[in-house]
Amino acid sequence: MKGLGFEFRILGPVEVLHHGNRLTIRAAKLRTLLAALLLDANRVVTVETLIERVWGDDAPNGARNTLQNYVLRLRRLLNGAGWECPLTTHPRGYAIELPADTLDLHRFDALVRRARAAAAVEETEQAATLLREALRLWRGEALADIGSEVIRRDVVPVLDERRLDALELRIEADLALGRHEDVLAELHGLTTAHPLRERLWRQRMLALYRSGRRGESLRCYHNARDALVEQLGVDPGDELRELHRRLLTASPALAYVSPPRVRGNLPAEVTTFIGRARQLADIGRLVRGNRLVTLTGAGGVGKTRLALRAAAELSGDFPDGVWLADLTALPEGRPLEHLVVQALRIRDQSARPPADVLADFLRDRRLLLVLDNCEHVAAAVGALADTLLRAAPGLRMLTTSRHRLGLRHEHVLVVPPLTLPPVAAASRERPLTGYDAVALLVARAAAAAPDFRVTHDNHDLVVQLCRRLDGIPLAIELAAVRLGTLSIAEILERLDDCFRPLGGDIRAMPRYHRTLWDVIDWSHELCTEPERLLWARLSVFSSGFDLEAAEAVCSGSGIARRDVVDLLASLCHKSVLLARTQGLRTRYRLLETIRQYGGRRLADMGAEARLRRLHRDHYQRLVATAAAEWCGVREVEWLSRLRRELPNLRTALDFCVTEPGQADNGLEIAVNLTRVRSWFFTSTIGEGRHWLERTCALSAPGPRRTDALAMLSWVALLQGDHRLAERYLAEHRAPASPVATYLEGAHAMLTHSDAGAIPVLARARDMFRRAGARGDAHMATMLWAMACAFLGVPDVARAAGDAYLEEAEANGAAWAQSWALWTLGLTRLRLGDTVAAIELLRDSLVRQRDIDDRWGPVWGAEALAWAVAAAGQYHRAAELLGAARHLRQAVGVGLITLRPFHEMHIEAVRLVRDNLDARSYAAALERGARTEDASPWPSCLVEALERHGVVHTSSESGATR
Repeated sequence: MKGLGFEFRILGPVEVLHHGNRLTIRAAKLRTLLAALLLDANRVVTVETLIERVWGDDAPNGARNTLQNYVLRLRRLLNGAGWECPLTTHPRGYAIELPADTLDLHRFDALVRRARAAAAVEETEQAATLLREALRLWRGEALADIGSEVIRRDVVPVLDERRLDALELRIEADLALGRHEDVLAELHGLTTAHPLRERLWRQRMLALYRSGRRGESLRCYHNARDALVEQLGVDPGDELRELHRRLLTASPALAYVSPPRVRGNLPAEVTTFIGRARQLADIGRLVRGNRLVTLTGAGGVGKTRLALRAAAELSGDFPDGVWLADLTALPEGRPLEHLVVQALRIRDQSARPPADVLADFLRDRRLLLVLDNCEHVAAAVGALADTLLRAAPGLRMLTTSRHRLGLRHEHVLVVPPLTLPPVAAASRERPLTGYDAVALLVARAAAAAPDFRVTHDNHDLVVQLCRRLDGIPLAIELAAVRLGTLSIAEILERLDDCFRPLGGDIRAMPRYHRTLWDVIDWSHELCTEPERLLWARLSVFSSGFDLEAAEAVCSGSGIARRDVVDLLASLCHKSVLLARTQGLRTRYRLLETIRQYGGRRLADMGAEARLRRLHRDHYQRLVATAAAEWCGVREVEWLSRLRRELPNLRTALDFCVTEPGQADNGLEIAVNLTRVRSWFFTSTIGEGRHWLERTCALSAPGPRRTDALAMLSWVALLQGDHRLAERYLAEHRAPASPVATYLEGAHAMLTHSDAGAIPVLARARDMFRRAGARGDAHMATMLWAMACAFLGVPDVARAAGDAYLEEAEANGAAWAQSWALWTLGLTRLRLGDTVAAIELLRDSLVRQRDIDDRWGPVWGAEALAWAVAAAGQYHRAAELLGAARHLRQAVGVGLITLRPFHEMHIEAVRLVRDNLDARSYAAALERGARTEDASPWPSCLVEALERHGVVHTSSESGATR
């Protein structure tokens, strides 16, 4: 490919290097011409654009001839000593053709994309490292030695904005990593230099607050407001004002939370862990000596917190990590296995039963699986635990439940309340040390009442309060919050008046449950009426929610939308809500016991059905918006957001299939999630098929159900279930909708390698376009271009690939661009140009790594193996075949059911095996399969390709037969 060996730099003065040697460009106009071409590298720049960039309004007479002369001089310079010049001539202008990573601007953009993807999945350290690497590419102001007024006016400010945006992202990552003090000086300089960038002010305010400088943080807000009013005549935006409100109330959500340090997915601790030394020792002993341990006890007694602390302490015993699956949001009677698959981050897209997927994944691993809040699905948990423990000898399981699972090999540990001072300890002569209940009360009171101490005067009352609360941690924490406004004596008086259940006979409740319920009821009575109303309404959310969701679902009928944010802050201060700020967004969560209480209150109001409909409506709109913006600049952002909201999406879908008359709404949600490929990115394609099947079964015939059947057929087709795909296809072939037409073409291509798929897919593409379905039109374009590459004539294939890439670039869709490059690489391979094919396929794989795509690299590695085999690099091709096979096994897809892929695979295998002996072939396959051992595997694979130099296409020597 042209441009190999060159390196071009424009993030600073313009520089050109060839194999590390700097080329000098003395003429200013020549440097400007090169810069004008590099700004649109790999695209044709018209003569008119080049003249404008080089001369602006002062173009000389005969500018076209002069430009042509400059091009000739630049081409001579870049030709050097017989080098292949990357500067090419086209009918309408000129282009400079560069491989990936040749231009510093391209490297910068790729690193920032990778950082965004890492941040989206909370790999914050990786994001910060990538952003630092990206920012190091800047050597000063972009194009610093270019005098063109047009470039300095139209281009340089845009590049500066991209640099500032990356800088803000890096500071965001540093704040998330607890480096608030490290960035203070930098932020001071940045807000001085850019006083109108509100994001920088927000970051500076947060950094000051977390550094213990709250007063300075509040003054920053006033400085920012003054600058905005004075220079723009506007007030600060909503996010800056919201942060100011939180600073005024010292919102707990603003506190820094350190990330977990163990391998797995355990959440970080947000408060100090008190006591439980004996129970921690017992759990460690039981888990090391037994396969299944269950922690039981009353609600609020601290089972979850104890299990998570014990699991973190045991992490060193499990080389494959400690993994948490929270079953709180799992509706009773719903599939448990899908949730566990997701928690373990298993990338399986097959039609196999999830229990089999889990068993295969765990079979050779040594890990600890923590299943939390199992009581409402205890039978299902017991059945799954029995299956997995028999299949995986290295698996240990730690579960929490209000009652045991009932398995013969289960070891149960009853979690007691915290240790209490005896009544005799009410002697003021004895200090209240060594009692966990007292220690917890004092620790939690410090936030609400910093001056609170156990003194000679309140000694007896502290003993009474801890004993009155039975040592239940949640009850103690709720009471401690009130020490900021009530004395201990007043708390005890109010507790004596709150023995009122919400329904039923409180005397029939177990003692510890009754105590906890009393304390929650008392906390509820101390809330204002709007706070109580919001508490009840928030109970419809599963796992967590953000401000936007709370406003959409919970406002109205007694709660103004503008008041929601302040009510959320109030509930956080009263320990009803937990809040966690990640970046500039905050997510809220109700503890399960408190959520259940709110749910009881909501039911008593007769408002449960209405709130569940509002909840469904919000997430239905959310998914519809994602579908409408699919194949656009926000597609990666949407995929990350939908992954985060999956528990709420499940709840919305469950409402639709259990509430009469709601199935059509559920059908729309399931179809749109399939349309944006969310099930693929979350590795829950089996669950996606489950929801499509359930909603289809309950929905009336019509266009929406037809589309859903088409989506079902598409999913089944990719899972290799051709019989089911054909059945669904037959059910809705008559209406000839765009989706049905698309599916007909996909089926013809993937199942039969039928060239007749090409015109069918082209027709589907046109139908989608006429209907205004941009995302669906893109998917049809992708498959049409792919069918042309596999089955079409060369000229048509090349034109289709170019059209697909042009469409993807016009939409700014990173995922689409990666697949467009893959398709072009396949086209080049089919045309015999293995050099270009390898470069394009490698570039596709790099881009898939950048956006954390876990589906695309399966096919990227496979196609690279085909190209490398065709180039005569047989050992490397065998390694790639091994890597691709391993990746297919990891996601649970097969080649044999995807005929054009399988045919190319068979040809590559034949070519490699004809040129390697059996032992060399097997060894290379094994080396390739081990490529995935590092994580994330797309990055590992790309690095392996770079290390082994697959971009070089000279045939291997010494290949043994």
